[in-house]
Amino acid sequence: MTVQPTAQQRSRFTFLQAATALQTLTLFLQAVSAGLLLSTSYGELLHGIGARVMYGASMLYVLAAVLAWRPGGGSPRPIAYASGFLLLASVQVVLGIAHEPSVHVPLGVLMFGLSMLALGRSLTVPQGAAGRSRSARA
Repeated sequence: MTVQPTAQQRSRFTFLQAATALQTLTLFLQAVSAGLLLSTSYGELLHGIGARVMYGASMLYVLAAVLAWRPGGGSPRPIAYASGFLLLASVQVVLGIAHEPSVHVPLGVLMFGLSMLALGRSLTVPQGAAGRSRSARA
């Protein structure tokens, strides 16, 4: 007997994936705006705006993780990941305001790498699930 995910379950995972992708994109754009910060007069403005957007994306990631876990009773692990990202984003904002680039820059690189890993994990379909869905269509 093959269990097919309902439309509600599929949309729940889609929102989590979208939130993870948005967070990853905003972290990448922060790296771009950091380069502009060093080379243009408007870079500081873009980096400041990007910091607020990135922080909002981290909060959205926490919300998406809670919404993905709560209705279906799934694993709370994504909530821990999302909360960790929000904590790192908070530290990043404090370090940026304090003008501590020696810690701010490496932490930003770490956050981007971790976000890429989380995005990859959320987009990867387990082999067992892919095999079951193929056999169900046949």
